[in-house]
Amino acid sequence: MIIIGEKINGSIPSVAEAIAKRDADFIKQRAIAQAEAGATFIDCCASVPEAEEVETLKWMIDCIQEVTDLPISVDSPSPDVLIQVFPYCKRPGLINSVSMEGDKVDKIFPAIANTEWEVVALCSDDTGIPKTAADRLRVFDNLMAKAKEYGIKPSRMHIDPLVEMLCTSEDGIAMNEEVISTIRKQYPDIHITAAVSNISFNLPVRKLLNMSFTVLAMKAGLDSAILDPTNRDLLGIIYATEAMLGLDDFCMEYISAYRDGLFGPKK
Repeated sequence: MIIIGEKINGSIPSVAEAIAKRDADFIKQRAIAQAEAGATFIDCCASVPEAEEVETLKWMIDCIQEVTDLPISVDSPSPDVLIQVFPYCKRPGLINSVSMEGDKVDKIFPAIANTEWEVVALCSDDTGIPKTAADRLRVFDNLMAKAKEYGIKPSRMHIDPLVEMLCTSEDGIAMNEEVISTIRKQYPDIHITAAVSNISFNLPVRKLLNMSFTVLAMKAGLDSAILDPTNRDLLGIIYATEAMLGLDDFCMEYISAYRDGLFGPKK
């Protein structure tokens, strides 16, 4: 599983306070904790007004790169900000994100076309978040047509089917499962990602729902997720599910992660 660590995001009150105070040690400690917990990418999202975003993200990236060599997921709703910031990173990472909304794809894809950067692509467009699996798959087809136009290989794409709150859903996660499984069948080497915690908004004991969703989504074909890598129970579930799905030969990754203390009783 590709794990995109979500803990450096200005929408989190404690992170917003650290950003406002330019508390570098706070940001660094969050980066270290996620790296030690097994993150693949460190997400970096400022959640400040766009006029301040480039400068703020560069400061945050400096903090992260001082303490870990993990690639960064540069996170902003603005394609103009992303284009200015991603070259500032020391190594190729992940653009988070594009969609078929406006001209986002036509700005981001040519900017990363001849690089090794990967990209999160949302199944939404100018109509908003589609309400049916068929409409999300239509947006996906449009995204892949644009990716082909700009030479972005499927293996560099992390398709986000857009997980919404379970408490407002009429059919559980059936639509997500259909979207994920259809994409996986069409493109075996593409990545499919999700913001795991979205599923449990406004519900009690959210960790149970997050873990349940992760297992079901992985069964459908999810191989990338935006989550808290320091959540040891969730990490354990992920390693166990990979073993159950036959994605971990002889359970070696499961055993290794346990020995490294990524899940199970703290040593």
